[in-house]
Amino acid sequence: MAKIAALGAYFYQSLLAFGLLIVVSNLLPASDYAAYSLFVSIVQFADIVCFQWIRAASSRFYPGPIEANETVERGVIVAELAGSAGICLLAALLAPLFGASVGLGLIGALAAILQGAGELHLTMLRFRQEFRLFSWLQGARATIVAGATIAGAAVSADLAHVLAGVLAGNLIYCVTAWIRSRRVMPLTARWSGEIARRNLVYGGISAGAGVATLLVPLGLKSVLLASLGSAAAGPMLALDLLQRPFVMVTSSLQAIRFPELVAQFDRKGDPHAIQGELGRYYALLVGLSLIAAAGIIAVLGLATETVIPAPLRESFLRTAPFVMMMAMLRAFLQTVLPTPAHLQRRLPVILGLATLDCLLTCAGAFLAASLSGGADMAIVAGAAAGAGAAAAAGLLILHWRSFAMPWQPVLLPAAALLLAWLTTRWLATGHPLVSAGLALTVAAALSARPLLVLVRWIAR
Repeated sequence: MAKIAALGAYFYQSLLAFGLLIVVSNLLPASDYAAYSLFVSIVQFADIVCFQWIRAASSRFYPGPIEANETVERGVIVAELAGSAGICLLAALLAPLFGASVGLGLIGALAAILQGAGELHLTMLRFRQEFRLFSWLQGARATIVAGATIAGAAVSADLAHVLAGVLAGNLIYCVTAWIRSRRVMPLTARWSGEIARRNLVYGGISAGAGVATLLVPLGLKSVLLASLGSAAAGPMLALDLLQRPFVMVTSSLQAIRFPELVAQFDRKGDPHAIQGELGRYYALLVGLSLIAAAGIIAVLGLATETVIPAPLRESFLRTAPFVMMMAMLRAFLQTVLPTPAHLQRRLPVILGLATLDCLLTCAGAFLAASLSGGADMAIVAGAAAGAGAAAAAGLLILHWRSFAMPWQPVLLPAAALLLAWLTTRWLATGHPLVSAGLALTVAAALSARPLLVLVRWIAR
């Protein structure tokens, strides 16, 4: 049940983040929202560049409480975090070179540091199997950051106050996390050159893959802004909202199940058992992503009419299906395909898949923008086509490493997605409530049994 609670915390965080974007998009003018969206992407990029290598190394090597060297490993991680935070602050001084003020650069750097520290702390709690504390803190972080951001926007509906809220929320959460976990995982700083070098090699390659992955939304938003100006707010809102469910599904399942896969692989158990676990892991990722997509496509029209600001609705609804397609393909490319490479520490494959994703997805968007004269739907359709090409190339590169995947929990959700989309298209005009209700009914009927099977696998 602790794992189900952890998964529930991820869902709660995702729902709050989803709602936060809707509230902020309604409070801010379109130009300020576009700037806020770009700022969030830049902070995420800085977090990946400076701290992802430590999180990646922790995910692969941090042993938790069962190993004798846990204290040393934790001490090295804390020292690495402090060093990376210093580099992040120094990099903020270069903000004027990119057309931003030093003050804005420092706000972004501090937000990235606090966000990176919080993510690393939660990663280590998962590997200690502290799922109850992890679930509580995950929910607390989502609540605090969302509340502080909305409070900043409520004080004054401009970019500066929203960013102040983001920074305050992350700071309050980090203090809360330290107070709640200081006995379970006390702060300590130690150093081991061997551990640091190992972390840097593996973590550096994984972070490079993370940088390439995060360059995709940054590149796509830059193409949209350059082509559409302030009219890019609708497609950018679609990117911000509709990528999140798939990121949430894959990252939450990876957080809960990947530690077990690592432990089983490193113990060098029965290869057939590992293949079976890997197949179930793939089925979880793909099946739940398809179920999420079916639910989203069923309510997309109704939700657009209800919660999306009126000036953005037309462009949002026009680009949303292609954004969903791109997000699903990229989630597949980022989580399913690289898993054997992470277990086997095949670093060139990890970096190669992420680079392929970045190059082909961004190239598809840029090419479509050039050929279409900057049409929003063409740009995101080009990005989706590029992501599809990257996924196909990844499959050819890896030849689907040996695994035993159960297909029933995947095929029925795929049928649910197709039928939900056909239902919404059939009743596309004049009946958004009827269309959403019927499409949800179809999706739920086909997805109920696979969902029950997948949830049982999570709780094992």
